[in-house]
Amino acid sequence: MKSYYQTKFWNFFLGDSLKLLKWELWDMLEGKVQLLLTSPPFPLNNKKRYWNLQWEEYLEWFISLAPIFSRLLKENWSIVIELWNAWEPWRPIQSLLHLKALIWFLENPDTNFNLCQEFICHNPARLPSPAQWVTVNRIRAIDSYTRFWWISKTDFPKADNKKVLRPYSKSMKKLLENQSYNSWKRPSQHVISEKSFLTNHNWSIVHNVLEIEPIDPDGNSRLPRNVFSIANTSSNNNFIKRCKEIWKVPHPARMQPWMVKFFIDFLTDEWDIVLDPFWWTNTTWYIAEESNRKWVSVELDKEYWDQSKLRFN
Repeated sequence: MKSYYQTKFWNFFLGDSLKLLKWELWDMLEGKVQLLLTSPPFPLNNKKRYWNLQWEEYLEWFISLAPIFSRLLKENWSIVIELWNAWEPWRPIQSLLHLKALIWFLENPDTNFNLCQEFICHNPARLPSPAQWVTVNRIRAIDSYTRFWWISKTDFPKADNKKVLRPYSKSMKKLLENQSYNSWKRPSQHVISEKSFLTNHNWSIVHNVLEIEPIDPDGNSRLPRNVFSIANTSSNNNFIKRCKEIWKVPHPARMQPWMVKFFIDFLTDEWDIVLDPFWWTNTTWYIAEESNRKWVSVELDKEYWDQSKLRFN
């Protein structure tokens, strides 16, 4: 085992995640990780430079992660896993493989995991995909979002939505200014009183659908206040620019920096340990360091480790 890179808040290891976490890093991490935040390899139809398994092999591998992850985490821990949609090979049909992997991961009898909540990240600037069915045959819509699955063993993992509040909408600001709105029994049978929404709290509770850009072009940007300065466009554009300067092809499946920031602030406190066992270019490491969290990352491919250092430079 070799630590390839260190900062004041911990370090990165190069190697196979399952082997390192199961053996070499076990004593250092067992029962100490507060948040495991990762974007694992996807079950893609075409083999990519970044490793990905297929079908039954992928299911077996993904399920094997559950008991390893479980024993590394604290009592009130959280796991957040990003899983993209998968498609059947050569067919305009969505695959159920990623959903089966999630369900089997949750229902592993050795772990007893719970699904706390699903989050959706919508990216309107994403390239049209799957290209064959969207731009060539034109029989499908653009697949423009990714899912983050929040998992824990307890019903009450550490979480605080007051740390990830977002700005009021224009309509809410107008309501507060006018101090009046239609109050009556809604079709849902909820009774809204005359004063339910007239107190100005300055910020609103975040939704579980997060937009890189507003879906409504007339609406204001409503990213949580903690991620304004680290929006995906600025952070990733700088990273891509640095890759080009040294003739490196950037990893094509980078996690959104502001989504990482959202979950780290929502589910951890300063000095908690954040683990990413599949770091790619290590967005998690970068955000954890900026947020005063301890971190441990593992990556199999040394070239992506080289790219990750650009984030700190």
